[in-house]
Amino acid sequence: MKRRTFVGAVGGSTLAGVAGCLTRDGGDEQGNGTEDGESDSETPDPEPENPDLEGELQVATYESMVDGDNPAGPWLKEAFEAAYPDAELNWTVPSEGVNQYINRAQQNAGIEADVYLGLNVDDLVRIDDTLDDGGLFRQLNVDRIDRAERIRDGLDMGDPHGRVLAYDTGYISLVYDETVVDAPETLDDLTEPAYEDALLAQNAQSSDPGRAFLLWTIDAYGEDGYLEYWRALDDNGVRVLDDWSESYYGSYMNEERPMVVSYSTDQVFASAEGYDMSRHQIAFPDGQGYANPEGMGIFEGASEVDLAYEFLDFALSSDAQAEIAQRNVQFPAVESQHVELDEEFDQYAHEPSEAVTVGYDELRGNLDGWVEEWAREFAGR
Repeated sequence: MKRRTFVGAVGGSTLAGVAGCLTRDGGDEQGNGTEDGESDSETPDPEPENPDLEGELQVATYESMVDGDNPAGPWLKEAFEAAYPDAELNWTVPSEGVNQYINRAQQNAGIEADVYLGLNVDDLVRIDDTLDDGGLFRQLNVDRIDRAERIRDGLDMGDPHGRVLAYDTGYISLVYDETVVDAPETLDDLTEPAYEDALLAQNAQSSDPGRAFLLWTIDAYGEDGYLEYWRALDDNGVRVLDDWSESYYGSYMNEERPMVVSYSTDQVFASAEGYDMSRHQIAFPDGQGYANPEGMGIFEGASEVDLAYEFLDFALSSDAQAEIAQRNVQFPAVESQHVELDEEFDQYAHEPSEAVTVGYDELRGNLDGWVEEWAREFAGR
């Protein structure tokens, strides 16, 4: 929610010392799951001579993409329909996110959506741990997505089944009030008296940033040490709330605490809203931030496959990338020469020296157990 040695990062780390979910061994650059760049099966979804670009495209996503202050979704709908006048884009927001579609697939129930916008590597692992490997979404024929070659090197999401392409990316970091606390130099610092009752975090069961922060600590302290680290955080007064909105808007913005797990692009938002920048400083403990790309995929049972491929290509266009990045306050997925961002975005969007992520291979078979172990002790604390 949701990269490796990537996007200008100096280096990354994972539990097993692999480069991480953005540089998975055994996968080609487009994530088609082979070492030599050839598909491990016949080419999926061959491009028809006359693609069907009429009809209603159903795109599932998360709420903030379509609702709230200046979301990207309405712009994407209007611009896509202008580019494809015989098509209509309809958004749907599943109440349980991708879990809703996993449950429907388990029940052999129909899925009306064609595209999901907002997948991360955790979602792919959950799908494959619950359903058959490579389930729910179809393997992409990347040759049908001309602009896929614009995506930054190493930004595929490590999926061995080639189901997703990144459309934006961000880093989980710490946001703090410099008038109250100093930037922590290391994660260990957060357990020291200087940060007693200072930190707000999110529930790893229900929050993407909360889960990303948990995985960051697992990367740093290992399977055998992360719970002990969290016990030290707990002893030092960390407060865990259900989701990012509750922790950021409900608590941090009301100055209940001077530090919150959030995004390294928060200063973009703060500057645009005229907030006090002293309360929106960005900290990268150990020079790190947790990389969290967001991806898009096409459902196995999509009824508008041709339009779905066009939408994925459209989402990587220069205009769409700029709008998604600036409205979602995330980094574009494409190389800088393919997107022009506001000067203010460039000034206030920060990247860590080192991008950390736990990759697909390490998460498979482990993610749910790690989260459950954590939740038994710390959820709702």
